[in-house]
Amino acid sequence: MSEYPKTARNTVNRYRGRGAYDYETIHTIVNTCPILHVSFNPSPEDPFPTTLPMIGVMGSFSSPSASLSSQPVDLYLHGYVSSRLMRLPTTEEVANPDEGLPLCIAATHLDGVVLALTPNHHSMNYRSAVLHGYATLVTSPEEKLYAMELVTNNMVPSRWENTRVPPNKVEMQSTSILRVQIVSASAKVRTGEPGEDRNDEKDEAVRGRVWTGVVPTWIAFGEPVPAKTNRVGVPDHVRELVEVCNRDGEKTAIEAVEERKG
Repeated sequence: MSEYPKTARNTVNRYRGRGAYDYETIHTIVNTCPILHVSFNPSPEDPFPTTLPMIGVMGSFSSPSASLSSQPVDLYLHGYVSSRLMRLPTTEEVANPDEGLPLCIAATHLDGVVLALTPNHHSMNYRSAVLHGYATLVTSPEEKLYAMELVTNNMVPSRWENTRVPPNKVEMQSTSILRVQIVSASAKVRTGEPGEDRNDEKDEAVRGRVWTGVVPTWIAFGEPVPAKTNRVGVPDHVRELVEVCNRDGEKTAIEAVEERKG
């Protein structure tokens, strides 16, 4: 079975037709999202959860060639060694000593602004995923290096080998990596045009004065701007990042208008 099991925690209840539980959909949403939002309880005394924007990527150190579409993989989160989240997995007050620190991770892509005849039916085309899992600190130098390379190349393909690597001792010591073992996850995707109220659709006066439709939305990458200390031309892997991301982002947003899900 190539999907996460449905539980009370991850089952999509509203607009169930938009829900997805397969590995490929969920893992792709996470790995193409530039910023993940990670939520956790900082301490038993603090009633408020904390949410941090972080960089992360899904992968498997034990099976680097593992397919993102056919099997569960771990989520690696990158952070500074002294940050609060990186210290919590070793704190018994909030972390389960056998499993790790409970986390909730959210990833969201906005594909379009959906404008209807009435504000109540306005919406967004989007792809979102929510994952739950237990985080532990990566202590193996080999796995840590694997995760750092994975995170870097997920941001910009081929970037790792086109920089000064491997990281030096200070860089390795100042960087922490969390491995999150995912226990449940689900995705929710909205595509298509506006869904209108039947009475509004019959109202010629309203239809004659209100514009309806979708404004496709995607992240646009601009022309690379060299640093003041830069001495080389823009490399192919950077130009390809701009070209591919702009092309694929626009394509996904346009296709989302034409497709109807849920």
